[in-house]
Amino acid sequence: MENELNGSELGTKEYWESSYTREIGNYKSHGDVGEIWFDEDSQQRVIDWLVKQQEIDKQAARVLDLGCGNGMFLVGLANEGYAHLTGVDYSPKAVELAQNIARDNSLDISYRVADLTQPQDDLGGFDVVHDKGTYDAVSLCPENPKEKRSLYLATVEKLLRTSDSLFVITSCNWTEDELVLSFGEMFVKHHTIPTPTFKFGGKVGSVVTSVVFKKR
Repeated sequence: MENELNGSELGTKEYWESSYTREIGNYKSHGDVGEIWFDEDSQQRVIDWLVKQQEIDKQAARVLDLGCGNGMFLVGLANEGYAHLTGVDYSPKAVELAQNIARDNSLDISYRVADLTQPQDDLGGFDVVHDKGTYDAVSLCPENPKEKRSLYLATVEKLLRTSDSLFVITSCNWTEDELVLSFGEMFVKHHTIPTPTFKFGGKVGSVVTSVVFKKR
């Protein structure tokens, strides 16, 4: 039985709309793309891992970033030669910022507004689905977080094109064991992407967890 997280403004659309409205202003004024959620190292570790996967055809693989924010994860993949990139976020202001950044960098990345706790059948299927902090944000929703996590995972499962498609998730709120347990009905662990560890009180832990899953 997983414990519930305490609700937070980080789990509300209003918070993210306000945050990205501010970041759009900063970007237009100073060219600042804004915060990289969980820092650039967490993002780059996933990009580096994907680039090393020889079975992924960069020119053919469809990649979806869930809760894309400013879109910098997809910008990183575009710079590595990935050709079919899509980002979704339930914050229209996040999508606006991501579109501006992609356009200013002459990158062909598709963005759209989508609530991932609702079915997204019109998005189609993807070979790689990426989540960095979005499952965490859903978990922090002040209202019905457990139900919304289940709806979110059901959406993710349908977005994976085949049983070999990859669901790559980075979390700072859930351990690998907790993710494996929570995802067990729909997904099976494929790989753990190593993250920095720390030692406290004789126990080893990580600030963030990055795990790759496949559909059952």
